[in-house]
Amino acid sequence: MNENLPPCPQCSSAYTYQMGALLVCPECGHEWSATAEAADGGGGGGEKVIRDSVGNVLADGDTVTVVKTLKVKGSPTGIKAGTKVRNIKLVDGIDGHDIDCRIDGFGPMQLKSSVVKKA
Repeated sequence: MNENLPPCPQCSSAYTYQMGALLVCPECGHEWSATAEAADGGGGGGEKVIRDSVGNVLADGDTVTVVKTLKVKGSPTGIKAGTKVRNIKLVDGIDGHDIDCRIDGFGPMQLKSSVVKKA
């Protein structure tokens, strides 16, 4: 293995390899940009940047809009596209759910940043 390649940011595997412009982890399948790794200063303790579905950087307290209708277990209607969610909190959630919020009519829940757009 190449000694100069950084470990995987998701599972910390040392067996990463380069495939074109991307770095790839064979253990968990995570792919990331080598240029983003260099911009972070080698991945050492940097703040994780969470972006919405169109690429805007999200921060705690932002207001976002849901961009597609989401099914919610136990609800006949789900969350409709266009629903505004105020005062979000960014977390390191499970399975890509990185936004904690409270939605009117549904209560507290977690959303993925890929289904919201900054309002």
